[in-house]
This record gives sequence, structure tokens and C-alpha cells, in this order.
Amino acid sequence: MRAGIGRRSLQYLFAYLFVLVALYPIVLMVSSSVKTNVEIFTSPLALPKTFSLDTYRKLWEVVPFADFLMNSVVVSVTSVLLITVTSAMAAFYLARFSYRWTGLLYFFFLLGLMIPIKLGIVPLFLLMKKLGLLNSLWSLILIYTASGIPISVFILTGFFRTLPVELEEAARIDGCNHFQVFWRVLLPLIRPALGTVVIINFIHAWNDFFFPLIFIQDEALKTIPVGMMVLFGEYETDWSLLFAGLTLSALPMIAVFLMASRQFMEGLTAGAVK
Repeated sequence: MRAGIGRRSLQYLFAYLFVLVALYPIVLMVSSSVKTNVEIFTSPLALPKTFSLDTYRKLWEVVPFADFLMNSVVVSVTSVLLITVTSAMAAFYLARFSYRWTGLLYFFFLLGLMIPIKLGIVPLFLLMKKLGLLNSLWSLILIYTASGIPISVFILTGFFRTLPVELEEAARIDGCNHFQVFWRVLLPLIRPALGTVVIINFIHAWNDFFFPLIFIQDEALKTIPVGMMVLFGEYETDWSLLFAGLTLSALPMIAVFLMASRQFMEGLTAGAVK
């Protein structure tokens, strides 16, 4: 009995230490956003002596942060929506229909995991130029969608295959067609996998610096990672403004994670089939 209590206490201790280590950088970022540059360099690990939101107000005045934020939201949300819809339908087809070309089609999606998309930056640049999408948010949306579909199909296909076939058969007996089986029966049951897909692809699209740097030149179309580069000066950098921008840019990611992570606890199929 005492051994069990000691083991559980040790587990809680490690869990609390892990939470402390994981949250400390976030606390440090938020506290640094309300400090002055002098405080950041003289006492970087201490709490701010005075609390003021002037840094956040100054951030909106110095840089067009509202434009950067809106561009990031449009690109990330649109990309995640396209990835989720396309990947869910493709995964349903690969998991529930068996044809001669199904295995080859699944391998085609897996090739997207094996080949880094950044190796094709020159062909992508030429393709976007021919399509007239350079310096457009659609260039980023299409690239993020194409790069996010392979891993999403891989995750969702495996999850679809774990669902009982009896659920689908019962729905077909009740008169459901393929789309109704997919939309009304199976899709609600894969919410944990959909939450994983949303989190992975949203974070990738939101934090990406490489593709916006290559395909976007207009200042009004830049996303947050590239737009925040204007705060880095050649001889001086306002670190308090930079930390304020990082704090604001992290809030949507945290919100999406908290909303999507709840799906891991839902959509369980236990007891659905007797």
C-alpha cells in the first residue's frame, strides 16, 4: 500500500516538474513583454517591477500587426479547412473501398511524407509565377494544403480502419448512401483524429517562416513570422515589442490547441456495437 502511494507521489512530482518546465518559457515570454529593454537585460528571469500594457499599444502603432494577424488567420484557417475536408474524404475512400489501385493511391499519399516539400522550392516558385499567384495569400494556402494532406491522410486512414464495419452496415440497412455514412456516422467518430490533424496543420501553417519569406513581398500581405522581422534592427532591437508580438501570436495557437485537444476525450466507439 505504501509502495503504491510512494509510486503515485513520484509520478505526480514528475508531472508537476514537467508542467513547470513546459510553462516557464511562456511565463518568461509574457513577463518580458511588459518589461523595458533595460529590465530584460538586467533581470531577464525576474518578474516585471511595474505592470503596463504600453508595449502592446506601441506594437500596434509601430508595425501593421493587425494586417499580419489577419493574414496569418486567413492562411491558417483556410489551409486547415481544406486539408481536413480533403483528407477526411480521401481517408474514407482508402479505408472503406478496396480496388486494385487503392494501395497504389495510398502509397502516392505516403510519398508526400518521404519527400520534403522544401526541396521543390524552385519548381514551386515557377509554378506560382505561371499561375499568377506570387505575392498572394493563395500561394501559401495551396502549398500548406498540399504539404499537410499526406500526414493527415495517413492519420485519418488508420483511424477509419479501426472503426467497426458493423456501424457502416447498419447505416446502409437504414438507407444511407456513401456520403451519408461518411458524414453522419463515421465522421463524428473520428473527432480525436480530426483534432490531431487540426492541431498539427494549424501550428505548421501559423509558425512557418520559409514560404511566406519566398512568396510574399508586399508588406500588407506578410504573415506574423515574417512581419515581425521588421522589429529586428541592424544596430538595435526593441525586445519588449518583440516579446509582445510573440505573446499575441501565440494566443491563437493556444486557443486552437485547447479547443481541439478536447476531441481526444470524445468520439469513443466503445459500446457503439453490441
